[in-house]
Parts: sequence; structure tokens; C-alpha cells
Amino acid sequence: MIRLGSLAGYSFDGPWLLGGWTPPERPGIYAVMYKPDPDAKPDTYAVIYVGYTENLAEEGFPWKHRAAHCWAERAGSKWQVYVSTFDPPGGGPSHREMMAHELIALYDPACNPQRYDRAWKAEWIGEYETDVTGPLAPSGPDFEHRTGNQ
Repeated sequence: MIRLGSLAGYSFDGPWLLGGWTPPERPGIYAVMYKPDPDAKPDTYAVIYVGYTENLAEEGFPWKHRAAHCWAERAGSKWQVYVSTFDPPGGGPSHREMMAHELIALYDPACNPQRYDRAWKAEWIGEYETDVTGPLAPSGPDFEHRTGNQ
């Protein structure tokens, strides 16, 4: 499990190596990532793409997705690309879209063409970091996030 998002975040399933992953036939939000430092413990991932869909199996995974070339380029190889998914309980298409936009605003993933302003300001919340979430403010070109294994 990996937690993504502001404050407590959302509990995403995964991450899985994208090259060996078979997407399920269900709706969801997905985050595409890579490990900037493969030897880091706990595992640290950089979010490079966030999307949402009505059917993960029809999204073009692993390599027919419109942004797949960017993922492999950013990660250094298609065998260094990971994916995590989340389907909010009771959430409909507009809920998944809103959550994906929030994550895009927070992480500013390099392979997403769209950009969104953050709906919050850091001073409204203050400093925040726990064992399962990183700081709220991005720290580099790809916001790095530690997994939270529970």
C-alpha cells in the first residue's frame, strides 16, 4: 500500500511494476511512479503521472497508454515504472476526477499535460509529516513519496 494525497492521503493499492501488471476491469484513480533511488529504504517513489478511468483494463496499460513513452523516459526504462490504484468507495466518475485533479495539483507530475492550482495553502495547514505520509510541499522535480506498508 502507498498513501498519496494531502493530509492523511488515500490508500492506494500497489505499487506494482507496470510491465508485469494486469489491470483489473474496474474504475479507479491511478498513479504512475518510479524509484529515483532504488536502494532507498523505505522505498521512495516519484509520482510522474496521475489519471482516472471508468475501466482500468481499457486504459491502455501497460504500454499503449498515450503517456507511456513519457513514463519510460522519465524513469530511465520501462522496467522501472510502477503503478498504484485507488477506487474510492461509493465514488462516482466526478469524484474520481476531482481526486485525480487534487493529486495532480499536489504532485505536479511531469508526464501530465494538465496543471491545476492547489486548493490549499501550506500556511493553512502548517507542517505535516507522519510515518506514512511525506511533507505536503513537493521537494524536487518529481515529488517523492515514501510507501506506508501496513
